[in-house]
Amino acid sequence: MARRKKGRAVSGWLVLDKPYELGSTQAVGKVRWLFDAKKAGHAGTLDPLATGVLPIALGEATKTVPYVTDGGKAYRFTVAWGARTSTDDAEGEVIATSKARPDAAAIRALLPDFTGKIQQTPPAFSAIKIDGKRAYAEARAGRDVTLDAREVEIDTFDLIKSGPDHAVFEVECGKGTYVRALARDLGERLGCHGHITALRRTWVEPFDEADAVNIEKLEACEGDREALDALLLTPREAMDGFDEIKIDSAQAAKLRLGNSIVLLGRDAPLAGENVCAVHKSQLVAIGDISTGQFHPRRVLAP
Repeated sequence: MARRKKGRAVSGWLVLDKPYELGSTQAVGKVRWLFDAKKAGHAGTLDPLATGVLPIALGEATKTVPYVTDGGKAYRFTVAWGARTSTDDAEGEVIATSKARPDAAAIRALLPDFTGKIQQTPPAFSAIKIDGKRAYAEARAGRDVTLDAREVEIDTFDLIKSGPDHAVFEVECGKGTYVRALARDLGERLGCHGHITALRRTWVEPFDEADAVNIEKLEACEGDREALDALLLTPREAMDGFDEIKIDSAQAAKLRLGNSIVLLGRDAPLAGENVCAVHKSQLVAIGDISTGQFHPRRVLAP
C-alpha cells in the first residue's frame, strides 16, 4: 500500500474572502489542498451563509492562530424586521412574527445598551458544545437547547442605513460575539423581532478586506506554487501589534531548541507577555519576559 503524501512545509497566512454557502472547514480543506500544505487551521469560524475575511494559517503559522483568534473582529450585516427564526438568520424556520417596525431614531437610541461589555446568550444553532455535542447538532435533531449567557465586548455598534423592513449595521467586537444574537436581541428589545439576512466579516485583527483573496484567484493559481506562495502573509504579520524584541542568530538558535535567553543592553525589557522574538524579520518564538529573560512558549521552525 502506497504511503499517503504528507504535503509540503509551506508556512504563512492566507486571508480568504470566503464565499457564500462555503463552510469554514470546507474552506480550510480547499486552501490546504491547493497549497499542498502539511497542516492548516483558521482563526474564527464563519457561518456558511456569511462571507468575508477568513484567515487561514498554514504550517508553522498555525502556532499563531490563538493570538489572531483572540483579536478584534468587524462585521457589516443586514437585519430584517418582523420575524424571528430558529437560527436567527434567513436559513431557519420562522418561529415568531410582528407587524411592528422600528424607525431609525428608536434603533439608534437602543444601540448604547448593546455597546461595551454585555451579557449575550448564544444562538441555539451554534458550535458551542453541550455535554460533548455541538449545540447545532442537538437543535437540528429537534432537542431543546439551553445555553448560558456569557459576557462579550462590543467596541462599536453603528446603524448605517434604515428602511421600513430592513436595517444595515456595522459592529466591531471581541472574541465570542454572535452577530446573529445581536440581531435577535435588537428585534426583541424593539418589539418587532429580527433576523440576519446578510452578514459579511470585514476585519479579523490584524487582517482586513484589503488582504483578502477570493477562491477564483486561488483556483487560477492551481499548480503554480510560486504564485500561490506569493499570496501568503508571514507569521510575523499575524502578530502585528504585539511587542517584539530583536535577536541575533545565536539567540535564535537557542530559542529554537526551547531554551530561554538573557536580554542584554540598557533598553532591554525586564518583563512582558506574548512578546515576539524576531530575527531578520522572521518570527522565531512567542513568549514571556521576566527578570530580563525571554522564555519561549511557542517556537517556530525556520
